[in-house]
This record gives sequence, C-alpha cells and structure tokens, in this order.
Amino acid sequence: MIKRKTIRKFRKAHRYLGLFLGIQFLMWTISGMYFSWTDIDEIHGDHFRKQEIIPRTFENLISPTGIIGPGAVSSLVLRDIGGTPYYYVNGAKLVNAQTGEFKNAISEAEALAVAKDNMLQNLEVIKVDRIDNVDLHHEYRGGPLPAYVISYDTPENVKAYVSMEEGTFRKIRHRDWRWFDFLWMTHTMDYEGRDNFNTTILRIFSVMGLITVLSGFTLWFLTSPTMRRKKGSQVK
Repeated sequence: MIKRKTIRKFRKAHRYLGLFLGIQFLMWTISGMYFSWTDIDEIHGDHFRKQEIIPRTFENLISPTGIIGPGAVSSLVLRDIGGTPYYYVNGAKLVNAQTGEFKNAISEAEALAVAKDNMLQNLEVIKVDRIDNVDLHHEYRGGPLPAYVISYDTPENVKAYVSMEEGTFRKIRHRDWRWFDFLWMTHTMDYEGRDNFNTTILRIFSVMGLITVLSGFTLWFLTSPTMRRKKGSQVK
C-alpha cells in the first residue's frame, strides 16, 4: 500500500506548483480567449481604413534610367504622395517622376495627404508628431524611421504611421491592438520583442506546467478509491 507520506508529498508539490504557475496559466487562458474572440482585421485597424482606394493616374513621367543612369535601377515603385508621382528607386531613394528632383523625406503636409488617402474621411486629426527612434516596446517597432505619427480624435486613440523617407502609409494602432499586443506578450512570455517563442522563461514555465499536470494525474491515481479497489482485488 502506498504510504500516506508519499501522497502528502505529491499533494504538496502539486499545490505549490499550481500556486506558482497559476497567474501565468490564467494569462495564457485570458489571452487565448481574447485571440479567439477577436477579428484580426479589426486588430490591424482595417475598419479605420478606406475599403477601396482608387489609384490616381499620371502622365508625362520621366524615364527612371534618365534620372538615375543606365543600368543603375534594380527595383522601382511608383508612389502617389499627395497627388504627385514619385519613383522609389532601389529601395532607398524618392525621385519626383515628373521633374527628376530627389527627395530626402516627405513633409508633414505630404504625410497628412498620404494618411488622408488611406484613412476614413470622418476621422479628425488632432496632432502630428515626428519620431526618429523607438524601443522594442513601442507600437511602431520594426517600422522604417523617421516617421510621422498622426493622431485622431477617437475614443480608441487611433494613430497612423507614415514613413518619411519612403513616403508610405505603414501602420494603424488603436486601443484594441494595444490590448492584443500586451496579451500577446504575456502569451509568448517574450517581454522584449513579443514574437520569440524560444525564450528561456517560456521553456521553463512550459516544463513546469507539464510537471504540474502530470503530478495532478499521479495524485489522482494514488488517491482514487477505484484504483485502490483494483489493487486490493489483484492482491487477493
């Protein structure tokens, strides 16, 4: 017969493991529920964007090789910045596609025009800021810098980000995305960059979680009246 001391040890280990891991288990459950009940397109802020953007057409465009030089173009994108066509050449340079003038960065007014082409018309701008660097916890982490941050007068604290050097509309951030980001951090347990599933702390908690579950099964096996009766019948 299994000693009561052994059962007490398993019960104590299971109890303290459950207490230690309980908060993280709770965060995994809450974050998982939030992820499964939210629309990822809304998290991205698509409901604040225009559903259909009709591209403008342009005439009298200069040949890019005439601006940069023959054989010097490896990539080319035509961009509409406030109604003016620009070539984004080789992933590094903005060039006016009609005049050939190089542009180091777009202006605040041009950034507002880019945002206006992408965001819903009923959103009112309350301020525009410039950011030159961000840390790993910033909501614009990973985006090209410098950038303009365009804030809108909404209950959701909506912000749009426009790259200054590329002249592109980059991201929308709002209240639900920020909740998603926080819960994603607690889910992955990557408290620096959010997306690393190979952190040491996550591995430790995963192993300890497995031990907690197994200790619970073991405890049930040791204390189950059914299992005791089966063992007793086998002894006879």
